[in-house]
Amino acid sequence: MNIHTNEALGLDLKNRPDISYIANLIKPGERVLDLGCGYGELMLILKNKGVRVQGIEKDDKCIIQCVKKSLYVHHGDIDDGLKHHLDHSFDFVILNQTIQQTLNPGEIIKECLRIGKQVIIVFPNFSHWQIRTSILLSGKTPVTDLMPFHWYDTPNLHYLSGKDFEDFCEFERIKILHRAFFNRTRQIKLFPNLFATLALFVIRA
Repeated sequence: MNIHTNEALGLDLKNRPDISYIANLIKPGERVLDLGCGYGELMLILKNKGVRVQGIEKDDKCIIQCVKKSLYVHHGDIDDGLKHHLDHSFDFVILNQTIQQTLNPGEIIKECLRIGKQVIIVFPNFSHWQIRTSILLSGKTPVTDLMPFHWYDTPNLHYLSGKDFEDFCEFERIKILHRAFFNRTRQIKLFPNLFATLALFVIRA
């Protein structure tokens, strides 16, 4: 998860509607792998619900905080691969604001679909109207609440919208089970590709 973005935005994960949506999708006892789990806030919510959750994170500071919360986290970079995980070894694999920061998102998604029965992907919606307006008026890479970094220090390597992800799934013949869109406080149902800051998809092979 892009935990540094969450810090920059001053977001409390417990109060985010997308986090509540994820927690409601997953039942107690199910096995979950959280890729790029950050400081483990989502993992802790799921653990307290009775979910068997583990994470993978490359940031040492984040791992230390996860250990302090008694969370089970492996040190690793998901760009290096997930081949050590068996097929369908998890009920859910979660990529929460992680996929846009990876080098090869398409391959990582395919690997997630191999090891998870379902995959939950959340990413910033880069077609939000504020971003469109900023580019139109300034002619520069935008710096907004959604994208609080400059082009030279951003952790985001790929920029995509909800429609881009739908096109990817159609091309790869990936089934979309659920889709939902959010801003900081609520779910967005009207013109989500324009007004939502976050896009959430639940997919399977």
